[in-house]
Amino acid sequence: MAGSTLFRWLFLLLAIVSLAAADSGSGEAETTVPGQIRLSCGASASATDGDGRAWDGDAVSTFAPSVTGVAADASYQDPSLPSPVPYMTARVFSSSYTYSFPVKPGRVFLRLYFYPSAYGNLGAAAAAADALFGVTAGGITLLRDFNASQTALAVGYAYIVREFSLNVSSGATSLNVTFAPSPRGAPGHGSHHYAFVNGIEVVPTPDMFTTPVPAFANGGRPNPMPLRADTAFQTMYRLNVGGEAITPRDDAGGFYRTWDNDAPYIFGAAFGVTFAKDSNVSVRYNPPSVPKYAAPEDVYATARSMGPNAQINLNYNLTWILPVDAGFYYLLRFHFCEIQYPITKVNQRSFFIYINNQTAQSQMDVIVWSGGIGRAVYTDYLVVTAGSGQMDLLVALHPDLSSRPEYFDAILNGLEVFKLHKYGTHSLAGPNPPIPLKQVFSTVDGSRSESRKKSVVCAAVGGVAAGCFLAVLVAFAVAWAVRRRQRKAAAEKPADGLLGPTKGSALYDPVQK
Repeated sequence: MAGSTLFRWLFLLLAIVSLAAADSGSGEAETTVPGQIRLSCGASASATDGDGRAWDGDAVSTFAPSVTGVAADASYQDPSLPSPVPYMTARVFSSSYTYSFPVKPGRVFLRLYFYPSAYGNLGAAAAAADALFGVTAGGITLLRDFNASQTALAVGYAYIVREFSLNVSSGATSLNVTFAPSPRGAPGHGSHHYAFVNGIEVVPTPDMFTTPVPAFANGGRPNPMPLRADTAFQTMYRLNVGGEAITPRDDAGGFYRTWDNDAPYIFGAAFGVTFAKDSNVSVRYNPPSVPKYAAPEDVYATARSMGPNAQINLNYNLTWILPVDAGFYYLLRFHFCEIQYPITKVNQRSFFIYINNQTAQSQMDVIVWSGGIGRAVYTDYLVVTAGSGQMDLLVALHPDLSSRPEYFDAILNGLEVFKLHKYGTHSLAGPNPPIPLKQVFSTVDGSRSESRKKSVVCAAVGGVAAGCFLAVLVAFAVAWAVRRRQRKAAAEKPADGLLGPTKGSALYDPVQK
């Protein structure tokens, strides 16, 4: 009898502990999502990465039947690599090859890992610059004429991770991912091209994108605009605003997303101020509108505001500049949470949200939207861009004084930017980004050659310093004029190549307002 009572008490205690863990906002208890697949391409055995996740080698995987191509080892391990797995092995293809992953209908994150290093056992003919290829998955073109080496140099990283959210249609049992070298004559650096990949990750997720229905930020119609269930997305930016970068291990929901620090994208020297939540404030989610997997607690527990000086705040915008591919729709998700006293009441802090110099939201009062201090909330906006090539997506905050708030300030905790695929061409592919001048003297293996840069600078100073300075001034003037003209044209023209709503589309609105 006593043993039975003790057992019941232990069972009750275990239940209370489980409920408490489930109610915590961090999402750390959700460490594994069923159905996750991780493939280390070019590897012959399973291995574990720096986050403790197991990766299967594609040489013995059922997801790569009759695998072709060459298994290659990177000849150099860049110190910035987060882990040798999956980056230090690659599968290299001279012709098209398809991996097939068993999945259930619904959304999945598809992540592709690229480390554009020299692969010693391929021979000198396989230069990193000759890796020019395309990737398709689920009927969507994800990458076209993709050059991982150029992209890595442009963004200043030794490795590249491309993340996509794809909808697996009802009745489908697999997700096919195809790598195909670009044909000869494509804009590469060699007479032949090849494709390669270091790692492939598939993570099933709930539908994170179609609710809430986003509002147009630049006057599009209809407004708000429902997103089609079959829309494919590419993650362009996922920022922990005001806080440190969050690694995949610390993401919420077990989805292994990466949240980068926002500081590199802030315009000018007007950084505002960063802060963490008060010790007596707890971050609370509000399912189902704000599920616990929306963002890690660390995103909502840190923030960036304009600062305590009202006069200074009225004279600038807190602005982020985010380079994106022109000619696409973009979904922007803003994460908010008031986390410091005395901001506890309505109309203490009210501000504008601007996207590409258009008012996306006026009188943004986080307390009104969330319901109180410590309560997480997010809101979505849709923006359409025009033209081709790359452009800057501008996000800015500024105090809104129309309601006479107590403080002249603005706040942001997190920001995500997703590119939507073009329905007509079924494509997410954009151009390779241009390489900044400061990256010209990078070495082949991705490491910086400081001595080479210094010697070039010294030679320039000792020789034709005045001429170089004049040339730089002229180049900057021309670039500024062209950039200004492109931005003006992009703001005035409709998006190039984008299809308007049709009667069979979820975007169709028969009454244009």
